[in-house]
This record gives sequence, structure tokens and C-alpha cells, in this order.
Amino acid sequence: MSNVLVECVPNFSEGRRQDVLDDIKGSISSVPGVYVLDMHTDADHNRSVITFVGEPKAVEEAAFQMIKKASQLINLDKHSGEHPRVGATDVVPFVPISNITMDECVAMAHRVGTRVGQELKIPIYFYEAAALRPERKRLELVRKGEYEGLKAEVKSNPDRVPDAGPAELGPAGATVIGAREFLVAYNVNLTTDDREIAKKIARTVRHSSGGLRFVKALGMTVEGRAQVSMNLTNFRKTPLPLVVETIRREAERYGVGIHNSELVGLIPQAAMVNTAVWYTQMDLFSPDQVLEGKMAEMIGEGGSVGFIESLAAPTPTPGGGSAAAYAGAMAAGLVSMVARLTIGKKGYQEVETVMDKILEESENLRADLTSAVAEDSEAFDRVMAAFKIPKQDPGRTAAIKEATLLAAQVPLEAAKKSFKVAELALEAAQSGNKNAITDAGSAVNLAVAAINSAAYNVRINLSDLEENKLKEQILAELVQVEQGALVSLDKIKTILTERGGLFS
Repeated sequence: MSNVLVECVPNFSEGRRQDVLDDIKGSISSVPGVYVLDMHTDADHNRSVITFVGEPKAVEEAAFQMIKKASQLINLDKHSGEHPRVGATDVVPFVPISNITMDECVAMAHRVGTRVGQELKIPIYFYEAAALRPERKRLELVRKGEYEGLKAEVKSNPDRVPDAGPAELGPAGATVIGAREFLVAYNVNLTTDDREIAKKIARTVRHSSGGLRFVKALGMTVEGRAQVSMNLTNFRKTPLPLVVETIRREAERYGVGIHNSELVGLIPQAAMVNTAVWYTQMDLFSPDQVLEGKMAEMIGEGGSVGFIESLAAPTPTPGGGSAAAYAGAMAAGLVSMVARLTIGKKGYQEVETVMDKILEESENLRADLTSAVAEDSEAFDRVMAAFKIPKQDPGRTAAIKEATLLAAQVPLEAAKKSFKVAELALEAAQSGNKNAITDAGSAVNLAVAAINSAAYNVRINLSDLEENKLKEQILAELVQVEQGALVSLDKIKTILTERGGLFS
């Protein structure tokens, strides 16, 4: 992935036809250099949000292709939903992520909008940082009257003339394209079905009505429940918990409360950390205390690439034990993917409860194995530190023994957890989405590789220790895991043959 990254978070006026959404998503992911990170769908809003990233040229091309595909598949004359909209592809914001400026994202928005207007004959309006008119900076003003109102006025009202494309709406409507900073889309559901209460609360919290800065809000009804639907345009200056507590206080005035809340799309880790710190009143907290942050430092900013570079470096750590844990974490990640591709999909309702459980367990294992990447290196460092204790020190022998045992126990735990991942992967392969069966198979093989690699580290660390019950116990546990790994390989081949037809 390029070190120049831009994010695109298009909103589509479709949340009920999965085949249409899959086609639109496919038009994005088919562009080389683009990575789809998330898709959030809401049937009541009849709206979906897709998040993808990539280098600028690839993102521009993907944006054009998705608008083209959506215009072919979505007819606004037949569309209805809770959320305001003016187009099949309703909103297309470009967000600078790394090594790219806001001005460059504005230029991207203008290039894409001009091309869409010329080639697809779809009216284009530029908003936020890309706005060509100050009154079009705010999305809600551009969308005023929605598709029906814009369609009636676009030909006759000079204020509604598009920035690019024809002054006429077809069934694909218009598209609003712009550039902005990262936005958190967040909804709070209330313990009432009274839409008017949601509207009153929304009016209190949104900035345009005198409420909280950097908050946009609407009141609506979703699945029979009143909802305050929001965009938080700067989570650092107006923290998420401040918004939630303001809504909670206002709701109490009307005798209701917060039922739950939901995130639309993705959120920066910093926003969630800030929320935790706010609620726990952890005044002395430092971002350096976040485990995943430390892991990122250890693995490298380049993610897996950085970790591989660290493995190749002329240093003893990270080594085979860390690589084993990383392989196990990747296997767990594949299991989670298969579970998520199964949950909520047509034809797999009977296994949804099972897949929910698999997903919960695989995510816990993924977190544990990710932590083990650093733990293995730390255990080896302790061994090296013990050997550096002066030989005349009476505590040296005990320190070496303790550190060596730990250096054996850490990869043993990684092997045991990787075996659990293999068992989950077998279950996912047997019951999960058939289209992802080879991903489950890959998870089994990665987990077995993790077990074998971890086993080497267990044995080498035990080799210099004198025989004792603890050493025998560790080796016995290891042998049991290794035997289970061999059985897993046979089982996955059988499943792939019987259910996937791979080896028949």
C-alpha cells in the first residue's frame, strides 16, 4: 500500500438490496490499489456507507466507477427511506489520511465531479472544502428539499444550478462531492418511538441550532425507535462522551433514556481512547499506555511489512517465536472474516448463533496472539539479561532458570491458542459461508504453522534445563497440541474435498 493515502466514504441510497450493494462494492475493489475497509448498511435509512482507501489516482478511478455503477442500479424515483438524499450516489467525501493535503483532496473532488458530470451526465454539487460557493459548504443546505425538491427546482432556480454536469435530474439524481476532515457518523437510539422527542434533542445538540460545536444532528424513527442521527466533524474539540451525555440529559427531560447507540463506518482509535479516558476520569493517562500502540511500535509503522523487516534485521528479536504468534494471529483474523461473511447472510440463519460465538472467540484469540508477538521477544530479552548477570552473583542460576522457563511457556501458550484457532477454523469451514471456505482452510494451515514454529522455540528453551516435573509437563502439553495439529490438517482436507470439491 502506498504511503500516500486518501480515504473515500461514499454514501449510497440503497440499504435493502444486497446484490446491488455487492455490485457497487465490487466496482470499487476491482480497481488496483484500492482497499475496501468497511460497509455499513441500514434498511430503515435505505442507505449504505462504504469506506475505502488507496493512493489518489486509484481512489479517483474507484470513485468514478462506483458512481457509474450506482447510477445503473439505483432509481431515486422508486426510492424511499428515513435519511435525506439527492442521489443514487448521494455524497462522496475525500479525506486526507497520510502524506496528502486537503487542497489535493479538493482537486481530486473537482476532477471526479467534472468527469462524472461530463461522461455520466449527472449533476454535481461541490461541498465542504471543495465548495465553489460559500452557501454550498454545508451538506444539509445542498440537500435541502431532497431529490424531489431538487428535481423540481434545478431547471428554474439559479441557486440550484449544479457546479458540474447538466441542470436536469435523471433517476440517478445528483451527487454531492467534496473534501473534508475525518468525520464520525454516530447514532443514538432512544427508549421511545416518539420522533418529535428525537427532533427536539437533535435541535439541542446540533451546532446550527445553537448546540455543540462540530455536531450535525437529525431526529428520525428507525425500526420503530426514535433516533438522533449525527455527524461529529471534530471529535477532538467536541468529544464523543460530551455528545452522549448531553443527549442523555436532554432525554431525561422528556422522561426517556438512551436505549443504545451505533457507529456508522469506522472511527479513529483516538476517539475511543478519549471516550474511555473521559468516562473513567483517568487524568494521568498517556497514549503510550495503550497495548496496541506499543505493539505498533514493536511491529513497525508499516504493519506486516514493518514486522517482516524487523524479522530480517540482524537482531535476535523478533524471532521465530514472535513470527509463530503473528501467524496464529493472522489465522484468527481469517476465522473472524469467515464468521463475519456468514453472519446475516441469506441461507446461513441456522448457524448464525454458532458464528457469533466463533467470532467472539476468534477475536479474543487474535488479541492474545497479537500480544504474544511482543511477549515472546520480551521473554527472550529476559533470558539474555539473566545470562549477563555476573557469574559470582548467587542469584544468577535461579534467574536464568526462571527466564528460560518463561521463554518456553510463552510460545507454548501461543501454540495452545493457535490450536484453538485451528479448531474454530475447522468449524467455520464446515458451517460458514461456502464462498469463504478456502479462507478457513488457510486459517487452519497458518495455525498449524504457528504451532510447529512455536514448538521449536519451546524445545530449544527447555533443552538446557535439567529434568523436572515442570519440564515434563510442558513437553507433554506440547506433544498433545502437535498431535492435534496433525489431525486438523487431515480434517480440513476432508472438509475442503467434501464441501468445496477442492481435492475430489
